[in-house]
Amino acid sequence: MASIGGLDLGFVLEKLLLVLAVFGFTLGVAMYATLAERKFAAFFQDRIGPDRAGPFGLFQPLADGLKFFFKEEFIPKQADRFLFILGPAIAMTAACMTTAVIPWGDQIQIADFDFSLLFAFGVVSIGVYGIMIGGWASNNKFSLLSTIRASSQMISYEIAMGLSLIALVLVTGSLNIKEIVMQQSQGWHILSQPLGFLIFLICSFAETNRVPFDLAECETELVGGYHTEYSSMKLGFYLFAEYINLFVASAMISSLYFGGFNLPFAHLFPHSLWIGIGVFVIKIFLVMFFFIWVRWTIPRFRYDQLMGLGWKILMPLSLLNLFGTAVVLLMKG
Repeated sequence: MASIGGLDLGFVLEKLLLVLAVFGFTLGVAMYATLAERKFAAFFQDRIGPDRAGPFGLFQPLADGLKFFFKEEFIPKQADRFLFILGPAIAMTAACMTTAVIPWGDQIQIADFDFSLLFAFGVVSIGVYGIMIGGWASNNKFSLLSTIRASSQMISYEIAMGLSLIALVLVTGSLNIKEIVMQQSQGWHILSQPLGFLIFLICSFAETNRVPFDLAECETELVGGYHTEYSSMKLGFYLFAEYINLFVASAMISSLYFGGFNLPFAHLFPHSLWIGIGVFVIKIFLVMFFFIWVRWTIPRFRYDQLMGLGWKILMPLSLLNLFGTAVVLLMKG
């Protein structure tokens, strides 16, 4: 294959196609996650849900997307124009970048390097800046209160999440997500790290601003939160970023604790690569369903309860889990 400047064009083309495929799949899942959430909400509440746009309401996400595109772009007079536009751009970019290190199969991954786990959660932590900048630039008191809530919430829960991941890294001896997935061919890490999984799962709800941790968007107190002043596709970016973060969180949980694309005896079947991808996607959808289920089952916390859970319960538990994991590994030599 020809090369330019030392770069293999075949490799570049392969990665470009993979980027487009993963990006398109991520956006498609984010679009139809909104429909799935509304359909499941309707089921839980004994009503029909969206059913007018297309058969069974399947075109509803497309209709919503077109509505965002054709809505009037409005920027408040008192807002900081540059930062007002930058906020949703950062939120959307940070959400999409994380998919680069997710291993979809044995040979299907956009970027594979030794510290991919550190990269993923470093990029995820950048997403809060999109919320903070957008809320502050709106020059709206409700948006500002939302950014304060969001930043303190994410910082608090990132500590417990990080400690749970350190325990997992001690068990696996690697910061490479693909290597962690490959190690689970004989047994999932949820069996060796049940407490760490529980802590990581709860922190994922907080990091994605999902009920019962959606205090940053609490409609009854803050109108709409950090995106109160937003309209058109800037509002669409914030909403898309939330569902992309939900998809990424589900993919990370599936990869780190449920074996990712691993399925027992899958290698015995022909086309096992595609079987692995299908198994991974099913695991992601099941975790996403759990997120949706919890939203329509558990009521929203008070803010003092949210912070107390993070600092008084999850933090000590994550430290206890880390200490216990270290002791067990030391005893095993």
